[in-house]
Amino acid sequence: MPSPNLDTIALIAGNGIYPETFVAAARKAGVKKLVAAAFINETMPELAGMVDAIEWFRVGQLGKMISFFKKQGVTQTVMVGQIAPKNLFDLRPDFRTLIMMAKLKQRNAETLFGGIANELAKDGITLLPATTFLEDLMPGPGHVAGPQIKRRRQEDAEYGFKIAKESSRLDIGQTVVVKNGTVLAVEAFEGTNEAVKRGGALGRGGATMVKVSKPKQDMRFDVPVVGPETIRTAGGAGVDVIAVEAGMTLLLGKDEVFRLCQELKVSLLALA
Repeated sequence: MPSPNLDTIALIAGNGIYPETFVAAARKAGVKKLVAAAFINETMPELAGMVDAIEWFRVGQLGKMISFFKKQGVTQTVMVGQIAPKNLFDLRPDFRTLIMMAKLKQRNAETLFGGIANELAKDGITLLPATTFLEDLMPGPGHVAGPQIKRRRQEDAEYGFKIAKESSRLDIGQTVVVKNGTVLAVEAFEGTNEAVKRGGALGRGGATMVKVSKPKQDMRFDVPVVGPETIRTAGGAGVDVIAVEAGMTLLLGKDEVFRLCQELKVSLLALA
């Protein structure tokens, strides 16, 4: 993977605080021009004031987005932030997107984003790792935030880690919720937060959430992320331990995450 071009980098900007976190890190690294492809009903409007050029698209307007990038002199881009699953059913595909999708034997996050990366490459645009400039936000093994946990909860976390790795290998989901050695919820198309709410309701307190990377994770997209909203959701659902994969998970809004973990008594740890 080539080194980031500090002259111009584009963001394919989804929802949440990921895009603004990337912008701050890219500016600190010395990137001169930041260009954003933003999505209607997804990207925060405030992003417009943080970048040098922005254009708004509907999900599926791949050809239009690539034309915008080429006009701005973009040769490297990064995917930052998710697209809500419900909006993937409200695609407004242009001709280029339709051709790309017709070539896919399966339609999941990995194949769709991989297809987008291939289309970008055809126009000389390289998709960089989603962790570009953010390596310091990926915690190593051990306790990260919140209260220390007891041995029984550590065992639940380790068990959930094993189940989540298998679930992600099967391309079902990267998050599970467990309690006392029982799987309460496995993430599927609904996304992490809804899976946590479902598992937490079944556990009625004292549940553990585990989020991992996929085997052979493509770091250009779909990288595991934990942020303030994750902690709020877990705390409200009765999930008081969150385990993530060390060195493979982005911790966004770090200061707020630490504060919420203390306030809501949610333990955050990273497992190797």
